[in-house]
Amino acid sequence: MKGLLLAIAALLPFVQTSHPEAPKPAEAGEQHYRIYRGDGTPATWDEVLAASRAATVTFLGEPHDDPVAHYLEEQILRRTWDSRLALSLEMFERDVQYVVDEYLAGLISEANLIASARAWKNYATDYRPLVEFAKEKGMEVIAANAPRRYVDRVSQLGAASLDQISPEGRRFLPPLPYAMASDDYKSRFVRSMKEHRSPHGSHSPESAVRSLEAQSLWDASMAYSIAEFLTAHPDSRVLQVNGSFHTAQHLGIVEQLLQYRPHTSVLVVTIISATSFPAFDAASMSGEGDFVIVTDPTVPRSFHAPGARTDGEK
Repeated sequence: MKGLLLAIAALLPFVQTSHPEAPKPAEAGEQHYRIYRGDGTPATWDEVLAASRAATVTFLGEPHDDPVAHYLEEQILRRTWDSRLALSLEMFERDVQYVVDEYLAGLISEANLIASARAWKNYATDYRPLVEFAKEKGMEVIAANAPRRYVDRVSQLGAASLDQISPEGRRFLPPLPYAMASDDYKSRFVRSMKEHRSPHGSHSPESAVRSLEAQSLWDASMAYSIAEFLTAHPDSRVLQVNGSFHTAQHLGIVEQLLQYRPHTSVLVVTIISATSFPAFDAASMSGEGDFVIVTDPTVPRSFHAPGARTDGEK
């Protein structure tokens, strides 16, 4: 989810063009989260880690501003790491893969990575630990997302407008035409648009269709990036980090991946920052993932995003 909705793009990519001193992340620990299975029964770290090691692709769905979620992601990365594991990130776009690779190889500085790879504003606090661990271990890091310029084009002109993109630009897109959203994903998306809509705003039917097409481009791009990597590295496993809306209920990226690479073994871990903490709210959380991790919403956010929610959706 950079989205849940184009209409709330403030929650999406945050470009950082300089390299500030990394702020100290909020302290997070086991007192700030509870682990459940998707049906609401309590689960343990050992169960999550074993399931992740057994899956070809593990999706970690996060609220982007939740420091507890980022703590959990680092723990899962560290505890499931082996020489077969690759890290895939929504937070970098496909056209900067070579920049990410140059940084991991020690060819450019971190400041250049942040500037040239268009790192999100909260990179230093929230995603740097993942990339630095990958660099330390010699892991592949997949820049998985669609270039924002093409997502913006779809939101304005529709998916068919990508036919006009040059062959050079199409290298950074999934094969066209990419698959549209399933009925279940569309229904979830429409509900979310209604919940987030300003009382003074409105969306035409055409605009709503284009927004969903843009959302699906994000999903298809991340799914194709993972599938492409696994085709080239068939013995690998992938840990994918993305906004929770993209993979909750095994929709979005998960559905798209299974179209590109049927029978791929997947695990969905959905992290939700919710006022019900530490309890599992069955009405809103059941089935959101194979595991649902509920986090403490009182932990200060990584950044202030206007209109940000605490239900784990992007």
